[in-house]
This record gives sequence, structure tokens and C-alpha cells, in this order.
Amino acid sequence: MALPWPTFETWNRIREDDRASLSEILTELLAHGALLGHTGRDRELYLLAREYQRELGDYLAPLNLQLFADGDQPIFYLRPVPGDCGLIARFNKAETLLVLTLWRIYHDARMEHSVEAVVVTTNDIWQRLKLYFEEVELPTPAQLRDILSKLRNRRLVRLQWHEENTQFGESQVEILPTLARVIPFENAEAWEQQVALYQQPANEASSEKETTL
Repeated sequence: MALPWPTFETWNRIREDDRASLSEILTELLAHGALLGHTGRDRELYLLAREYQRELGDYLAPLNLQLFADGDQPIFYLRPVPGDCGLIARFNKAETLLVLTLWRIYHDARMEHSVEAVVVTTNDIWQRLKLYFEEVELPTPAQLRDILSKLRNRRLVRLQWHEENTQFGESQVEILPTLARVIPFENAEAWEQQVALYQQPANEASSEKETTL
């Protein structure tokens, strides 16, 4: 049984035939942290979210969640207000190493080329991991697959797997702009300061890093 529709004024103005879709949009945003509007039903939801962006933002504000539209791709994403939002997910150390690596790959690609999509292989990612964290125990290939799957669920990457283990390194990973938006560094220098915390094998400090939902 559906719960009653919200009674606050702005949401009472929403057309009745749009309400079920608005519920889908909120579910997608709260479950995954982002709404990707590239094709099919996702595209329909994205266009509707654009029409009701103000209402969605008002609805999410009491949770201390900010709604943003990407400037280059059809994506809406959430960013929690640091220190105020209680819906923060945490990355363990292995996940943080990968996220930091993906952030730098994305940053460098956008600085060097005017590209809409940043696509790399898992081999590329592994080589960067070794470069940035050469003294640190790195995730195993199985862990890497699991972490990338988690990031896909958070709408931070898109994946095209090679199911054969011998070809796993050729799997393609598209790094979405949501990753750089929800884990913001002002510049590469700020990123390097964070990376320095993980470059010494004996340093287990900051084993978790807060990010979006």
C-alpha cells in the first residue's frame, strides 16, 4: 500500500501522473547517489528530474544532501554536507586506494584532453595503483573486481567486464564525473596530500574515507 503523498506546498504542485516517476528518481538518488540519464527509462527519469530539480532539491535538503546536475553529461548526483549529513558511506583502505587512483586518472585525462568520457582498462588502473602506492599492499584482482562493482553500484563508474580471468585486465572502466564531484579535491596538490597518508606501509591511519551515500 502506497503511503500518502507529501503535503508540503511545493510537492502538492507536482502533477499526479509524474508522482510515481518522482518516487523512482528519489529511490535511484538515495540508493545509488546518482541518476544516470543516458538511455531508455533512465533518460526519461533524468528529463523529468530536470523539470522538477527545485522540488527534488527541497525534498533532499533536510537530509543535508545537495542535488547537482553535471554540466557535461546527463547526470544528477548527490553530495552530502560534510559534518551534517548522517547518510555517509565509508571506504575501507583498499577501496580508498582505488578511489584515489581513479580520481587522479580522471583528473589527468580531463586536464590533458577535452574528452567527454574517461575510459581505461583494469590493467591501466593496476599500473597506476603500483605507481602511486608502490610500498603499500595493494588489492588482489578479486578485491579489485569487488571494489569496482561497489563503485558501479554507487554510480561512480561503468564497467564492461571480461568474464575470463585471464582477460580481466582488459576489462573497460569508464570513470564517471560523479566520482570527481562527490570526492572533491581543489587540485592535484590537495590530492597528493591525501595520497601521502597512504604511501607508507606502516601507516594505517585514516583507513576509512567519507564520501557520498
